[in-house]
Amino acid sequence: MSITAILLIALALAVDAFAVALAAGACLPCVGPRQTFRLTWHFGLFQAGMTIIGWAVGLTFRALIESFDHWLAFALLLAVGGHMIREALSDHPDQCAPTDPTRGWSLVMLSLATSIDALAVGLSFALLQLNIWLPALLIGLVAALLTGVGLHLGRLLKSTNRLGTAIEVGGGLILITIGLNILHSHGVF
Repeated sequence: MSITAILLIALALAVDAFAVALAAGACLPCVGPRQTFRLTWHFGLFQAGMTIIGWAVGLTFRALIESFDHWLAFALLLAVGGHMIREALSDHPDQCAPTDPTRGWSLVMLSLATSIDALAVGLSFALLQLNIWLPALLIGLVAALLTGVGLHLGRLLKSTNRLGTAIEVGGGLILITIGLNILHSHGVF
C-alpha cells in the first residue's frame, strides 16, 4: 500500500478525533497548552494503539480467511466509512459537556470512542499482509495533529455542526473509496 493511501486512511480515521476536538474547543472556556497536549497525545496514542491491536488480531486469523480477505477488508472499510457518514448526518444535540473533556474518564472514553475505527482498519492491514509500524505511526501522528487543529479551530469558530459534518462525510467517503480500490487491485472489477 502506498504512503498516499496510508495518509488518506489516517486522515479518514482522524476525522472523528477532529470533530470531537472541534466540539471540545467550542465548549471549553479557554484552550491552553495542557488541554491541547492531553487531547492530542491521547487521541494519537489510542489511534495508533488500536490500529496495532486490530492488526495483531488479524494476524491470528489470517490463514483462515486468506481466500476472501480482500472482501473482508472491503467490508470493514465500507462499514467504518458508512458508520462515519451515518453519524455525521444524524442529529446531534448541540450541547457542551458539563466537564472538561481533556481530563479523567471523559478523556479516556473519548479517546477510545474515536479510535474504534482504527481497530477495524488494523485488522484490514493484517488481512492485506501489510507491515503495521509505519501505518500505525502515521495514523497516530495525523490523529494528534488534526486533534490539535480541531481543538483550536473549535475555540475560534464556536460553531461546529456544518464543518464537522462535512469533514466526517468526507472521511467516510475516503475509506469507502480505499475499500473499492482494494477490490480493484484484487481483480474483482
